[in-house]
Amino acid sequence: MRPFDYMRAEDLQAATEAKGNGATVIAGGTNLLDLMKLEVMAPERLVDITRLDLHNTERTSGGGLRIGALVTNSDLAANPDVRRNWPVLSRALLAGATGQLRNKATTGGNLLQRTRCYYFYDTAMPCNKREPGSGCHARTGFNRIHAILGASDKCIATHPSDMAVAMRALDAEVEVQGSGGTRRMGLDALYRLPGDTPHIETSLAEGEIITAVILPPPPTAATQVYRKVRDRSSYAFALVSVAAVVAMDGARIREARLAFGGLGPMPWRDGEVERALEGQEPSDALFDCASDILLRDAQGQGSNDFKIPLARRTLKAVLREVTRTEAPA
Repeated sequence: MRPFDYMRAEDLQAATEAKGNGATVIAGGTNLLDLMKLEVMAPERLVDITRLDLHNTERTSGGGLRIGALVTNSDLAANPDVRRNWPVLSRALLAGATGQLRNKATTGGNLLQRTRCYYFYDTAMPCNKREPGSGCHARTGFNRIHAILGASDKCIATHPSDMAVAMRALDAEVEVQGSGGTRRMGLDALYRLPGDTPHIETSLAEGEIITAVILPPPPTAATQVYRKVRDRSSYAFALVSVAAVVAMDGARIREARLAFGGLGPMPWRDGEVERALEGQEPSDALFDCASDILLRDAQGQGSNDFKIPLARRTLKAVLREVTRTEAPA
């Protein structure tokens, strides 16, 4: 690990000013410290924001939930309001990492964690995300955990967060503070596809810090499910995951919100899949149609080709569960 300067921010203004001058923010440090030890990241200055007043979870006036950026993953998963009204979020959090890591990892840090691509972590290998223009060895190397949707010829890495997948399905927004004031944006606007600039992962400006996540009011009479397929039952990143929030109107699907992990460089959501389901009676034929839409542009890179049929099977299993549809005999 290379030497670095350290400062503890006493207020949000000091933190944003320091970040605007090129410092890197640290809170739980569960991802950043690993990257620093491997010299994948070598910030010259760290700004500790753990003393800031961003540790609370509270109901909004409209019936939603405001989650401070420093709320730990353990506390958020165990929050009675979250477990009762947004259970897909609690389940996604409990599916991620270990209890020890969840005790330290924060809401804001979870959203901004870096990819777990093998080549990103290995400084002896070329990586456009780590060193723009150096190449992407994952495309021709071992790419079992890599993206099949939304990738580019410059980067095929996936976003590793379970929590972010559930939040995308719940239409969460992030509250961001910077020198220009406060703004809010959805997760679709927060994350960027790799394109030709995979090293630019979010739309945050240099001095901006995530201060909170805002959940809208809980969906009415909806079934919420989070399913994660992984190589082992604990402390493994998703090969495919699905967060589903589905409400029925009699025998028909009234509303469907679906987000996917392990498939793309950001928590993946496809409005066409949801529109194909809404207003329809559940059936395996309908679920096949939804899977076809989701995977219409899917592209494997060799070692991860299996993700395409795996994503199909996982989506169908989740849709059967949330609509209480029996599988064909």
